[in-house]
Amino acid sequence: MYRTHTCGELRIGDTGKTVTLAGWVQKSRKLGGMTFIDLRDRYGITQLVVEADAPADLVETATSLGREYVIQATGEVVERQSKNPKMATGEVEIRLSGINILNKSVTPPFTIEDESDGGEDIRAKYRYLDLRRNPLKEALTLRHRIAHETRNYLDSKGFMEIETPYLIKSTPEGARDFVVPSRMNPGQFYALPQSPQTFKQLLMVAGYDRYFQIVRCFRDEDLRADRQPEFTQIDCEMSFVEQEDVLGMFEGMMRTLFKNVLDVEIPSPLPRMSWFDAMDRYGSDKPDVRFGMEIHEITAMVQGKGFSVFDSAPYVGAICAQGCANYTRKQLDALTEWVKRPQVGAKGLVYIKMGEDGIKSSVDKFYTPEDLGAIAQNLGAKTGDLILILCGDKRKTQNQLGVLRLEMGGRLGLRNPKVFAPLWIVDFPLLEWDDETQRFYAMHHPFTAPKPEHMDLFYSNKKEDLEQVCANAYDFVLNGNELGGGSIRIHDAEVQKRMFEVLGIGAEEAQYKFGFIINAFQFGAPPHGGLAFGFDRVCALFGGSDSIRDYIAFPKNNQGRDVMIDSPSEIDQVQLDELQIDIKKN
Repeated sequence: MYRTHTCGELRIGDTGKTVTLAGWVQKSRKLGGMTFIDLRDRYGITQLVVEADAPADLVETATSLGREYVIQATGEVVERQSKNPKMATGEVEIRLSGINILNKSVTPPFTIEDESDGGEDIRAKYRYLDLRRNPLKEALTLRHRIAHETRNYLDSKGFMEIETPYLIKSTPEGARDFVVPSRMNPGQFYALPQSPQTFKQLLMVAGYDRYFQIVRCFRDEDLRADRQPEFTQIDCEMSFVEQEDVLGMFEGMMRTLFKNVLDVEIPSPLPRMSWFDAMDRYGSDKPDVRFGMEIHEITAMVQGKGFSVFDSAPYVGAICAQGCANYTRKQLDALTEWVKRPQVGAKGLVYIKMGEDGIKSSVDKFYTPEDLGAIAQNLGAKTGDLILILCGDKRKTQNQLGVLRLEMGGRLGLRNPKVFAPLWIVDFPLLEWDDETQRFYAMHHPFTAPKPEHMDLFYSNKKEDLEQVCANAYDFVLNGNELGGGSIRIHDAEVQKRMFEVLGIGAEEAQYKFGFIINAFQFGAPPHGGLAFGFDRVCALFGGSDSIRDYIAFPKNNQGRDVMIDSPSEIDQVQLDELQIDIKKN
């Protein structure tokens, strides 16, 4: 055998044993005629020693080793004279009697250490080397543990893991699909699934009342730290359930993951907040509730004072940043430029400083100290605080204040990644109106059921009535991130037809795109609902990171490229001819 033990296994109790290890040379150093080698595998590091009086060929082999050589080493476990408490194996070392070089290595392009000297681009190109480093090893180990605990929990609750197809029909109602040409059906295309939504509903029709899948999904959309073109979901569906059943089941799953993976207790039951409250108070449908700094509407308090910007605004809102009254004019100007960035989109920023020497504001000429004091009282501001004010369209301004709130929370150290504040967001609007296309779109997807008490509004043909319809939907939110979302589904064919009608999808188009599920509902579809968690996001947040890339073995970069294998790439003309595809050159 290549090894009797791993490099993270041996302890002081193993002293005197003859063992064989195999792994990669982390580093090698000579000291007083002795050669010390740190040997690494995914379990840890063990120190090897070749003594000065060892056979010449052994000394020669030991001194020839380079970084990342793959070796097999045999020797006796002895107690270290200079112990290393930072290593699990730090009380012992192996006095070598033999070394076998299994494979040599060229000098790697960066150091394989926790703090590497390699930049992001070079580490992405040599991802297989980057994966040898402890931070990525720990990230993937965490991912494995979460997957294992998830499967154990769902299995214990009677869920079956069932695979659904990857080559499906394109239904361009959400994000852009990745499409796959069919050689056997020229001119026709499959799509890669954005989610298994329709298939898991069909499984409910088929009688498999508790389904789950840790499944790969695909969306052709612009990328960021928490988004990849291919990603993984914990996808779940249940039959004969109402919203309370679903929330209870998956609140239990998340509580189990927090306890078993992180040894963290989360509240029971979890707090709930309506979508409307979340927008009004936090400017986001995925609020970070680890800290306050809530949004306050002050429209009535600031209008009619002669400041035309506020007088003409439909909405004026403010937040209070505690302890920030010491911001200089230069800092406030920089913050004003920050909110004007396209990512935020505000036109300007008004401030009120609660200084030791009184209240000062960028709009002093329009408001008396009493006016400003009333605003401060409304926000609960104290001496030393800074009030920041934006105005404009209500929802747009609330979004901007929400982004500003997160920025100030980060600056004040209020977003500790080791603090977890989960909650459910409920009662979303069912529909979103788009002025450009003059039609409604589903806020979640077209299979989400309206709340039962809003069915009359749902069947109204008035735009203002339809805008009031709430979805029987829910999101699991953690620390400003949507970790999961779902809904009670439409299970009645007539209600589903009405949804397509509201979305401007005609009967013929609906039958073409979704006929398989409409027809299935006519064969006794049970009431059902479910949700999907973003597995990569769960892993990243459990690991204390904003980026999902380190928790995916082989991620893409911001351009959707895998620079390690140089993908996507062109294909040769023979393949194009087989697929009957011509490439249009710009």
